[in-house]
Amino acid sequence: MASHRRPKQPSRARVTVLTTAAAAAVAFSANAANAAPSEKPSVDEVKSKVDKLYEDAEAATEKYNGAKEKQEKLQKEISTIQDNVARGQGELNELRDSMGLAAAAQYRTGSIDSSLQLFLSSNPDDYLDKASTADQLSAQQVEALKKIQEKQRELAQDRSEASEKLKDLASTRTELGKKKQQVQSKLAEAQKLLNSLTAAQKARLAAEQNRASRDSAERVDLGNVPAGSGRAAAAFQAAQSQLGKPYFYGATGTASYDCSGLTSWAYAQAGVGIPRTSEAQANYGTRIYSQSQLKVGDLVFFFNDLHHVGLYAGNGQIIHAPRTGTVVRYESMGTIGGPFMFGVRV
Repeated sequence: MASHRRPKQPSRARVTVLTTAAAAAVAFSANAANAAPSEKPSVDEVKSKVDKLYEDAEAATEKYNGAKEKQEKLQKEISTIQDNVARGQGELNELRDSMGLAAAAQYRTGSIDSSLQLFLSSNPDDYLDKASTADQLSAQQVEALKKIQEKQRELAQDRSEASEKLKDLASTRTELGKKKQQVQSKLAEAQKLLNSLTAAQKARLAAEQNRASRDSAERVDLGNVPAGSGRAAAAFQAAQSQLGKPYFYGATGTASYDCSGLTSWAYAQAGVGIPRTSEAQANYGTRIYSQSQLKVGDLVFFFNDLHHVGLYAGNGQIIHAPRTGTVVRYESMGTIGGPFMFGVRV
């Protein structure tokens, strides 16, 4: 006969725990349903964050420009030294050949002296230190050996300098790569934020950008402030000819510019070679700390680290390449996003 057992009843404690858990789950679900959904940032919030990322990218861009300029300078210096070494080695070989010809002539006559034999078989750097053998040389031979010694010292110094600069170049290239990565990382983060916008929000930002681009080509009221100098006026006119050109980090024209790329290009058109980076440009001419004393064509610097520069246009306006996503345009100094630090008159 089959055995009939009563089903085991859950303990009172187990029922209490399960009931409590179920109640908590129901309460959580109710709260989740009643809670407001997580809101996406508004278009203004996204724009603010993107603008800050672009500002950071521009600061990194100026560091990148500095590293790139140093790399190019080192490459030129190394090339010059290497040319000097090659030329010096040729001169040294000629000096040695002339000594060899003298020894060969003495050998043919059977009159080669021991001092010349020593030179031909060992380093002449130590040779003249031996007074006992130096007096066996003719005055012409002594002079030839001195020239060889001096040339060897010059070559050793050049090779040592080239070696140090090559180490510096390798370090600079590493730094350049890091700075470029920083710029690209900031730009990618900004693009990710822009991609999170809705189609309508993107259209709004595009309209604002188009309006800014259109305004950049329109004549603005620059007042009647004179230029700081003839070359400043020429640089300003050159910058005006680039209105509407897009910003691109590391660019120096003429298809695109970054901030210091525009100013250095503009002054180059005026026949003035100012430094490449905003930080270096800040130390090039005479500083003007009062905004009321600025004249057309003066360089104007913003932010505490001087990572942004433009050209004063008059009436509180500057012409500059603002940042990624913008074009060369006029803009009020009060809307740059960072404090005016000073101007520089070239």
